[in-house]
Amino acid sequence: MKSFRLTAAQTALLMAVFTMGSKLVGFLREMVLANYYGAGVITDAYVMAQSIPNMLFASLFSAVAISYMPTFSKKHELEGEAEANLFTSRVLNILVLISSVSALLGFLCPDLLVRIFAGNFSAEQAALTESYLRITMCLLMFSSISTLLEAFLQYKGVFLPQIVLGYSQSASIIVFIVISAYTSHYYLAFGVLVGNIIRCVGVSTLARHRGLRYSFDWRLGDTAKNIVMLALPIFIGGSINQINAFVDKSLASGLETGSVAALNYANLISNMILTVTSTILVTLIYPKLTQANSLEDYDRVNSIMERGMNVVFVIAAPCTLGAMAYSGPVIQAVYERGAFDAGASALTEPAFFWYAAGILFQGLALLLTKLYYSMGNTKTPVVYAAIAAVTNIVLNVILVGPMKQGGLALATSVAAGVNVIQLYFGLRRKYPQVQLLRSKRKVGKILAATVTAVAISRIAYGVVTGTGALPALICLGAAVCVAGLVYLALLIALKIDEVRLIGDLFRRGK
Repeated sequence: MKSFRLTAAQTALLMAVFTMGSKLVGFLREMVLANYYGAGVITDAYVMAQSIPNMLFASLFSAVAISYMPTFSKKHELEGEAEANLFTSRVLNILVLISSVSALLGFLCPDLLVRIFAGNFSAEQAALTESYLRITMCLLMFSSISTLLEAFLQYKGVFLPQIVLGYSQSASIIVFIVISAYTSHYYLAFGVLVGNIIRCVGVSTLARHRGLRYSFDWRLGDTAKNIVMLALPIFIGGSINQINAFVDKSLASGLETGSVAALNYANLISNMILTVTSTILVTLIYPKLTQANSLEDYDRVNSIMERGMNVVFVIAAPCTLGAMAYSGPVIQAVYERGAFDAGASALTEPAFFWYAAGILFQGLALLLTKLYYSMGNTKTPVVYAAIAAVTNIVLNVILVGPMKQGGLALATSVAAGVNVIQLYFGLRRKYPQVQLLRSKRKVGKILAATVTAVAISRIAYGVVTGTGALPALICLGAAVCVAGLVYLALLIALKIDEVRLIGDLFRRGK
């Protein structure tokens, strides 16, 4: 049988489908937990015991993985695979050491962590959280290995199996929820640990098949210094985002009851759209950028970035304007059932409308930030993120009064726009050899097509809903189809090259 490789468009589509499936499996996992344990002492303790390791170390592991790739690329392209493997082994050893010591401390002193993160828990809740925490802290070593090796696999062009492994991780948690419900709730947390072990074993096996050869080498040399210097700014940048989210929720807590939840519900949908439209694309592009920069092949960097920027505009621009145009119907279709009534929709819709306004900015910011990272510059994006964070907080204070939770969402979107402007002009100033938008006219055409398509779909939506003969969800689906067909026709008529990516979905890779 003749083998073939997936095209980039096919890979991106499958990543989007698998990611959506992963989200659905995650939702099923929460449903199973709610079915057996409801909302009470056990679930509070269980959720907190999972959250504490994530709050403490998830951003750190992610920062190390992001900063690892540019250095790995230079080692791989300039010094050979053996040196690249040695570098990977040394980074793994550092992570295992840090995570193992942290896990041991968490296992021995869970009461201290519970007092810090859940000081208002009752004695019963605190005791159970400590019991669970002794188990969940043990996942740190496996999580750190998986996170780094996933970056290794992405550089090697492997993207889909990692997402599939997430299904087995969720399945493990579901199995232990059921087992614990019929035996003892003390077994509940083992599902999280076993799930992380499965993920780690799966990712490690994939990495070995893709050429990784581990060495028990502790001669760190400049390895630790380089990783720390690159990862620390990324970690700080992630912390800035957490501070932003905390300020948003803190201000929302002073508004009408349900405003915090409304902000969260709106943000969930906005982030889902961002993931499908931009995050997956950036994940595919980042390894290619690091490779091109390690070889100082700036023609290739420019080509990748031009295509990446155009594709973000092609995909994210209509999703941004479409989500804003149909913010009310989307909230009703996704959430409005059971206890989520029309009043809850009224709280959530303005937040979603203004979060949606920033989807394109956030997608561009993701791509531009990764370009900085691929060049080994992790400090500049943090400075810009800090300025954007200050902008967000100032606008929060100004807008929360007149616009309530909608103002908080608008502040987030405006701050994302400020971040994009800084990143773009910073790149032009610091790296004149990099050309991001070779054809601004093409971007103008894409935006014109976006406005036209959404406007026509709104007219069609008004006609269909005016008859009152069809359910709201079908009317919304029909409007989306109209927008998609009109948009595609306009892109073809305007000779937008990136529309050929749709054709790539139906042909074999080379």
